[in-house]
Amino acid sequence: MVIMGVAGCGKTSVGEGLAAATGVPYRDGDDLHPAANVAKMRAGVPLSDADREPWLDKVAAVLRAEAPVMVGCSALKRAYRDRIRAGAGGPVLFVHLVGSRAVIEARMAGRTGHFMPVSLLDSQFATLQLPGEDEPHLSVNIDQPLAAIVAEIRAGADMGKP
Repeated sequence: MVIMGVAGCGKTSVGEGLAAATGVPYRDGDDLHPAANVAKMRAGVPLSDADREPWLDKVAAVLRAEAPVMVGCSALKRAYRDRIRAGAGGPVLFVHLVGSRAVIEARMAGRTGHFMPVSLLDSQFATLQLPGEDEPHLSVNIDQPLAAIVAEIRAGADMGKP
């Protein structure tokens, strides 16, 4: 499973909540970025497709090597999701965390110690391509308590108790 969405949508919080509820490990995709990518984002420079390719390959490698596992990854474009699916070596469900710009901006402004500045949020929304009907995915509104988001994902992805 890939927990996807724009920066600040709650991928880490949701992933950690799902891991605690199900026992399925969660890996934060931010930890898989090359140092050069982190430096670019910290400087307020959006990543290019070429910048993202090694990162997407690492996400796919984690899915392949550590399954069952959940990974947080923005996976903003269909081509990125296709690359992850191709490298994962098995089926991948994308859980798209959906929220308004205002909700996400408020969350980003309130977090500390993260390399992604609020100034990149517009580029994230501009890059986002919603998952297509032919892509295995579940869309979940993030404007609700974390426990409700976790419960909705568990029900929609048929994730029982550990």
